[in-house]
Formats: sequence, structure tokens, C-alpha cells
Amino acid sequence: MTKTACRIRGLEKSFGPNHVLRGIDLDLRAGEVTVLMGANGAGKSTLVKVLCGYHRRDAGTIELGGAPFDPADAADAIAKGVVTVHQNIDDGVIPDLDVATNLTLDRLTEPGAPLFVRDSKLRAEARRVAEGMGLRMDVRSRVGDLDVADRQMIAIARAMARAPEVLILDEPTSSLSAAEAERLFALIDRLRAQGVAILYISHRMSDIRRVADRIVCMRDGAISGIFAEAPLDYEGAVSAMLGHRMTDVDITPRSGGAPVVELGGLRLLPSSAPIDLAAHDGEIVAVTGLLGSGKTRMAEILFGLARPAAGEIRLDGRPYAPRTPREAVARGVFLSPKDRGSNAVIPGFDIADNMTLPFLSAFSRASFLRAGQQRRATQAMIERIGIVCQGGGDSILTLSGGNQQKVMIGRWLIEPARLLLLDEPFQGVDIGARRDIGRHIRATAEGRATIVFVSEIDEALEIADRIVVLHENAVAGEHVNRNIDLAAMVSQVSGPARPAAQTGAQDGQ
Repeated sequence: MTKTACRIRGLEKSFGPNHVLRGIDLDLRAGEVTVLMGANGAGKSTLVKVLCGYHRRDAGTIELGGAPFDPADAADAIAKGVVTVHQNIDDGVIPDLDVATNLTLDRLTEPGAPLFVRDSKLRAEARRVAEGMGLRMDVRSRVGDLDVADRQMIAIARAMARAPEVLILDEPTSSLSAAEAERLFALIDRLRAQGVAILYISHRMSDIRRVADRIVCMRDGAISGIFAEAPLDYEGAVSAMLGHRMTDVDITPRSGGAPVVELGGLRLLPSSAPIDLAAHDGEIVAVTGLLGSGKTRMAEILFGLARPAAGEIRLDGRPYAPRTPREAVARGVFLSPKDRGSNAVIPGFDIADNMTLPFLSAFSRASFLRAGQQRRATQAMIERIGIVCQGGGDSILTLSGGNQQKVMIGRWLIEPARLLLLDEPFQGVDIGARRDIGRHIRATAEGRATIVFVSEIDEALEIADRIVVLHENAVAGEHVNRNIDLAAMVSQVSGPARPAAQTGAQDGQ
């Protein structure tokens, strides 16, 4: 019988009135990869933070190797045998140091370590660690000069140098190409064979098919499904994660009127295939794909932040080649960018100023802001989108993430657009806010074309009339949002299946 490395029973965690973890029961077994799936807000991150010592649990028990496990902090969790490699790769490495120092840093800083270390001895130890993990790189290289995949491998090798019983990998392929991801999978195969229990957090179906021995789904802070019988039921896992089948959505797709924007032979990169695509008046087109598929680059080209490698764009039948966002806005093309924290929200501004920022001239006369007109427009949008606040004079920082995102969407709806581009509009918001935003976008779709760029298929299904799948900067599929063949769409998003390494690793067949 497979040894249980970590046993969790009745785990509870709340933040004030928000009950985040609700009686979690979970076993992580030695030599197995347990994939953890869950939508935003399901509780995955909180579970990981409890395991790695960042949060203390409120109730329940955790055992590691048969002994009680209650880490006081992250360092204590690592010392006891639970190591996490976070999604942000540079959290696990020090870019300004070389590979050798990164791989041996923990040994250099542990109690009793010598004050002075010879470089030759340091590099020899680092080479031993690297070779033990199957890594081939010059240990004298500066980590910050390496590519993303190599930094990811170093972060995992550094984690494994601590000989953990449980290794947690949080979206480890989110920044990797297909070839780079396969290198990671080969390393995971090695670790599985060494008896490490791996908790692998991902939504990427190609990853899950490649590495999963079991799938555990979370929804609303609880375990909603465990899938351990081969062949693994991937569609059942998705349904357990969402609470419904991905195709069970209340959308009546519209074909729209005349074309608003047309892409003809557009190449996102010199080496990519040409894209022919049109979006029509009143139509919402979702463009979905994995990180690096070309979604954000397409949005940037349409908004004048980047130039295509080839091809043409027409807006309302006329040539359209914006050199700056100012030119795009002047033609009625608006973009709500992803990552509101760094690209959109102005922390020092109130809600009204944040919402009306691109269009202050419309609320001004002779360089003087007409505050009353600005407040009325802001209040009308607050009520239409359902922003929870006292009024437009509230600081933007007093709002929840979901309500901040509503302000950013409202910013680009406060004036009429011909083409509205929404890059990850549901990023970091809960499902309630997501549906509020989606309903409003659909309710106001007439008079413009809307293109929504999303990574999650369920988000595309909840908002779009038509879904376009990008893979490696080219169109891999196109679907009207009615009776969609979900398996075909997931296959298009993931790209060609990656063969399992010759290690006996289970891929769910």
C-alpha cells in the first residue's frame, strides 16, 4: 500500500466572517502527483499557505510522516519537510546570484555552516545537486541571465536539496513553452520515482493529463470531487470544480450585425501563421488560450501598443493601424488591460477620478473639470454595474478586488466605443463579481464589437457569442457558443498531447 506522506483531516480556516476552508480531508501519497483544481476563490491558495506555514489553521489536524505538523512559519514548514515552489518563479531563486550560490544557499546559511567557503568547493557541491536533478547548466552563470525554464528548474532543485516529504508546485508551467514544460515534466517523473509526494496546482488540461495520478477538486472552500480511478475522468473533474458542466451556460449566441473590426492575414509574430478574424456589431468574441498563445499581443496590436509582423486591420471598413493608444482611443477602440494593480488602478485617486481618467476632456470646459457632471456620470455607472461603495468620492483602495475590477470595466464603458477590448476582465474576482461584469458587458453590447481575452474556458463560455482559440500565436479553433464540443476545445487550447516519459508515469490514458 502506498505510504501517506501528509494526512489532512477537518481543516478549517476563516478570515473574519469569510469561511475559506471548510473541513478539508486530503491525503498526499509518497510517489504520487496529486493535481489540485479549483476556480478563483475556491480556497486552493489558502490551503497551500496553511501547509507551508504562512497561515495558521483554525481547526483540524495535519500529520506529516505520521507525526503532528503545525508549522509556525514558512521556515519551520521547510525544516519539517514541506517545500513550496510558487507561481512567481523569482520567489524561489535569487536572480543576482549565480547558480552555484542559489543551489547551496540554504546549506551556507544553516547553523554551524563555515564562515568562509572556497569557490571550488561551492561549485562542486552545486554540480552534485544539479546533476542529481538531471540539470545541465554552467553553475557559474548568473540566475537572472537564464531563461524562465532554467530558473524554474533551479527553484525546484533548491527545494529538493532540502529533501522534502511534500513538494508543492503552484502553476509551474504558467510561464513555460511546451518544450520547456516537457523538461519540467521529466523532472517531476524523476521526483515521483524517488518517492516524493507532489501537490500540483494547475488548470492546464495538457499538464493534468501528463502528470496526474489523482485529481482533487475544490469549490467554495471544500473538496468537491476526488478522481483516482484510471482512466481519470477529466470532464467530471472540471464539472466538480465548477459545480456544473462547462457547457451548461445561459447564453443565446448572437451573430451580430456588420463587421466592426476585420483582421486579414495578421501575423502576431514573424514566425506565426496568419490570422483572419472579424468581430461584428453587437457581438462578443472571446479569445482564449494558454499563456504565450498570443492573446495579449493581439490586444496590444489592436490598441496601438505593438505592431503586427504582417497583415492588415480594418475598422468599420477603413484601414486601421494605430501607432499609439491615443490614436486607438480617437478611433473608438478602448482597452481594459490585465493586471489592474500595475496597469490600471491609480491608488491615490478616488473612484470617480479612476473611472473617468481617459475621458476627463469630456467632463471639462476651458481646462476646468465640471465636477458635478463627472460625479453624475460616475454614480450612474456605479449603479449600472453594481459597485459596492458609498459613492464616487470613496478611495479606490477601499474597494474589494472585484469592485475595483468593476471600476476598471466601467472606465471604458462610460463613453461609447466601437471596439471594446477586455484583457482578462475577470482576473482576481470572485464568481459573483464575474457574473455581474459579464451580464453588464452583454447588456451593453449593441453599438460596438467586443473582444474578451481570457485564459479560463469557463469564463469564455459565460460571456461570449463566439469563442476563438489561440495556440502559439495562431487560430487553433473557432466555436459558436452553443453545444460546444468541450473535449475538442480543451484539446485546441492545450495543443498537441505531450507523450509521457518512459518512467511508467500515469497520464490518465
